Amino acid sequence: MHIGGMGDEMDRVFKALADASRRSLLDDLFREPGQTLGALAARLDMTRQAVSQHLSVLEAANLVATVRKGREKLHYLNPVPIHEAHARWIAKFERPRLDALADLKQRLEGDEHG
Repeated sequence: MHIGGMGDEMDRVFKALADASRRSLLDDLFREPGQTLGALAARLDMTRQAVSQHLSVLEAANLVATVRKGREKLHYLNPVPIHEAHARWIAKFERPRLDALADLKQRLEGDEHG
C-alpha cells in the first residue's frame, strides 16, 4: 500500500516500461524525436491502433509529450520520469557499491606504495 501522489506516478511509469513494445516506442522516439502516429507505426511494424494504445499508456505515465503542428500530432520522449525512477530506485543502490569499490581501490593502491 502507498499513499497517492508520487507513488501513483511512479507506478504508471513502471507499468508503462514493463511492456517491450512501449520500450521500443520510447527507443524510437529517443533516436528520432517528433514522430507522428503513422510514422511510428510504419517504423515499428505495428498497427496504428496498437501504437495509439501504447502511446496513451506512455502519455498517462508522462513518458511521452505531444505537440500539435497543424493537423499532425508529434510525439516526443519525456526523459524526466525515467530520471526520477533512476534516482529513486537505482542510484541509491549503486552508491554504496561504488563507494566500497573506491575504498577497496584506495586500500589496494595504498598497499602497493607501502
